[in-house]
Amino acid sequence: MQTVTLGKTGLIVNKNGFGALPIQRISENEAVYLLQKAFYNGMNYFDTARFYTDSEGKMGEAFSHIRDRIIISTKTGATTVEGFWKDLETSLGLLKTDYIDIYQFHNPAFCPKPGDESGIYDAALEAKKQGKIRHIGITNHRLNVAKEAIESGLYETLQFPFCYLATDADLEIVNACKDAGMGFIAMKGLSGGLITDSALAYAYLAQFDHVAPIWGVQRESELDEFLSYQDCPPELNEERLKKIEQEKKQLSGDFCRSCGYCMPCPAGIEIPNCARMSLLLRRAPLSVYLSAEWQEKMKKIENCLHCNQCMGKCPYGLNTPELLRKNYEDYQTFL
Repeated sequence: MQTVTLGKTGLIVNKNGFGALPIQRISENEAVYLLQKAFYNGMNYFDTARFYTDSEGKMGEAFSHIRDRIIISTKTGATTVEGFWKDLETSLGLLKTDYIDIYQFHNPAFCPKPGDESGIYDAALEAKKQGKIRHIGITNHRLNVAKEAIESGLYETLQFPFCYLATDADLEIVNACKDAGMGFIAMKGLSGGLITDSALAYAYLAQFDHVAPIWGVQRESELDEFLSYQDCPPELNEERLKKIEQEKKQLSGDFCRSCGYCMPCPAGIEIPNCARMSLLLRRAPLSVYLSAEWQEKMKKIENCLHCNQCMGKCPYGLNTPELLRKNYEDYQTFL
């Protein structure tokens, strides 16, 4: 079973991390079952966030009796000291714990630092002093913020999108973390669902000995796939390398990564899926996305207000309204 040491934190985690965003979409009983099955089959690192509705509460139900045997990271999107403490206390209560292993600033538009106007980094230092958090981390989708966080020396971990579709700039971030002794937590290992070959995704990330992937898990079948790779890890052979090159050609350029930071949409458009429908149609059975339900979702693009709020929130700088328009036009050719 492969493990990863998260930089200077010294925390040793299984190469399979459990991303708990998707469990907010299933019942508590289903979520507790999945979380406990993951733990009893070798997973010891579980990542959630205050933003993930009831995910923390479900994790608390699953693990309160074995808290000392797992590593938990969660996140706060707070931009004020008051919000920071409110989020932290809420997370501790829901997780049924008196400490959090890695407490992360959740995709801030800036790099929090001691003495800045927000005061949230100083609050994190105080929380660490009180023993409520063990390590301070940051998550981001922006290259400039990620670079600043690494260079600042203030953070023990960085959670950043990383998969075999990574650009050279992304790889620089990954390598910079290793050089700085900073733990690297890879999110979006399946690129928000665009990557459908989990064995290929796992094999690619496995070659980076300092990278700890977290996989979003919602179904037992998904969990079983990743658990199977612990004992029989897929190799990054010539056939898989060729497939990576083919995938890169197909998925290069501007496409929605489904991070969801553009939401909610004032017009009710489900942007993270609608803005990449052309790719989804070609990577899944057509019946899935040509249903009456999805036709109605795509039709909402006609009601786009062109308020450009989504563009302003997109960490990748995408022209989201234009992506929606193009995807809607393409979608109609399949009907």
